[in-house]
Amino acid sequence: MPLEVKWPFPSAPHLPWTLASRLVMGLVGTYSCFWTRHVNQLNVHNEEVLYELIEKREPGTPLLTVCNHQSCMDDPHLWGILKLRHVWNLQKMRWTPTAADICFTKELHSRFFSLGRCVPVCRGDGVYQKGMDYILEKLNHGDWVHMFPEGKVNMTQEFMRFKWGIGRLLAECRLHPIILPLWHVGMNDVLPNEPPYVPRTGQKITVLIGKPFSAQPLLEYLQAENKSTVEMRKALTDFIQEEIQTLKDQAERLHQTFKLQG
Repeated sequence: MPLEVKWPFPSAPHLPWTLASRLVMGLVGTYSCFWTRHVNQLNVHNEEVLYELIEKREPGTPLLTVCNHQSCMDDPHLWGILKLRHVWNLQKMRWTPTAADICFTKELHSRFFSLGRCVPVCRGDGVYQKGMDYILEKLNHGDWVHMFPEGKVNMTQEFMRFKWGIGRLLAECRLHPIILPLWHVGMNDVLPNEPPYVPRTGQKITVLIGKPFSAQPLLEYLQAENKSTVEMRKALTDFIQEEIQTLKDQAERLHQTFKLQG
């Protein structure tokens, strides 16, 4: 499915673009902080791990965060876990692949989402497409990329095999990203996956941040075994899925405890 609008990112961002992007990221991030922390109730575990990686990881070291997908407003609401010093610092904020058929159907929408560091990815076009190339370029630059590897909102919250795009990124990145898994519960209470799709107030949200890890040992093993490109993508994707799934039960238990606190 081809992109319905022109490619939104300039080859060399000029000052007005950068300032506009800083404004969009800052305002949307401020809204997210207000909505999740004050209009709703947020309980974050191990947030200092994420803050440390955003602020103090070695220059040129990419950060790849991954999490489950409960609601179409997971991004930006999830970033209510950040501080204002993060959301207003454009160079430290995330890039994320975004469904082109939802967010990039009109030029005005395209401009807004691209200023918010959302990169259009066309469903059905596979792992080799311009949006994924652009995301890979950002990792190779040492930036922060966030992915929802399920590829769409998981309405049933049942096991859903991750898309192979994340495997391609890890297999082809020239650097070795720090990978940080997250699991959140309650986002679909803030914005239900059914009409009228109006954000709710007074809901409880739990976010569990896991331990950072690397796929480098697995990648080097696969390369030594002369695995094919497809085999490498699959193995890396499965590895990420296994790591993130370990957070699910713990996050759900923490959320139930949070809800019982009244």
